[in-house]
Amino acid sequence: MYVVWGSTYLAIRVTDETMPALLSAGSRFLVAGAIVYAVLLVRLGPSALRVTREQLLWCIVIGGLLVTGGNGLVMVGELHVPSGLAALIIASVPLWVVLYRRIGGERIARGTLAGVAVGFAGVALLLLPGGSGGHINAVSLLLVVLAAPCWALGSFLSGRQPLPSNPFLSTALQMMLGGLIAVIAGVARGEPAGVHVGNFSGRSLFAFAYLIVVGSLVAFTAYVWVLQHAPVSKVATYAYVNPVIAIVLGWAILSEHVTVTILAGAAIVVASVAAIVRRESH
Repeated sequence: MYVVWGSTYLAIRVTDETMPALLSAGSRFLVAGAIVYAVLLVRLGPSALRVTREQLLWCIVIGGLLVTGGNGLVMVGELHVPSGLAALIIASVPLWVVLYRRIGGERIARGTLAGVAVGFAGVALLLLPGGSGGHINAVSLLLVVLAAPCWALGSFLSGRQPLPSNPFLSTALQMMLGGLIAVIAGVARGEPAGVHVGNFSGRSLFAFAYLIVVGSLVAFTAYVWVLQHAPVSKVATYAYVNPVIAIVLGWAILSEHVTVTILAGAAIVVASVAAIVRRESH
C-alpha cells in the first residue's frame, strides 16, 4: 500500500494531462467499487450485503470525504501542482488526525502537539512563493491543502462510526458513493463540455487504468480494511513513505523540480509525522 500510493500521484498528474479531473476521479472509484461489490455479490449472495440506513449514510459521508474531498481535490489540484509537492502536502494527514482527536475530547500529550506544530511549519515552508522552483496556481495549491483535512476526517470517522461489518462491503460502498459524488461535482464544474475522448492520450488512459486497478482496487481497499482493524495513527504511517516515492518518480519521469525548500519542507513534515507515530505507538 505504501509503495503503490506513492506512485499514484504521478499517475494522477499524467491522467490530468488529457482527461477531466473530477470525472476521472469519480469514474475510477465507481468502476473499482462496482467490481468489489460484484465479487461480494457472487461470493456471499444478496442477503450478506444488506446494510442499515445509518451504515449507508456513513458510507456516503466517509466516501465523500475520502474519494471526493481527499482524492478529487488532489486530482483537480494536480492540474497545476507538481505530483511530488502534492504528496508532501497530503503527508500532513496524520497531523490533522491528531487535531481531530483533540477536538473530539481525547487528551493528547504535549510532545505530540509540539510535533504537530512542527509538521505544519514544514507544510507552511512548502507553500512559500517560489519554493517549488516555479509559479504555481494559488487556487490549485489551496485545493490540495484542503484535501488533507478532508482525507484525515474521513480516516478519523472510519473507526468511530457504524459501518458495515464486512470491510470489503464498506470499501465497495464508499468507493461507489464517493465516486458518484465526485462525478456529480465534475458535472457541476462543467467538465463534460470539455470532454473529447479522441483527445485522450495513450499514457493518460494507461495512468487512468493504473489508478483503477492499483490505486483503487488494491491500495484503497487495503487502506479501508486496515482503518477498521488498526489504530488510525498507525495506519497513517503511509503518509511519510508516499511523498518520498512521489518526489523521486516526479523528478525522474516528469522532470519536476526538486528545490532546497521542497527538500527542507519534506524533511520537517516526514520527521514530525514519524516522531508522532513513534510516540503514539509507545
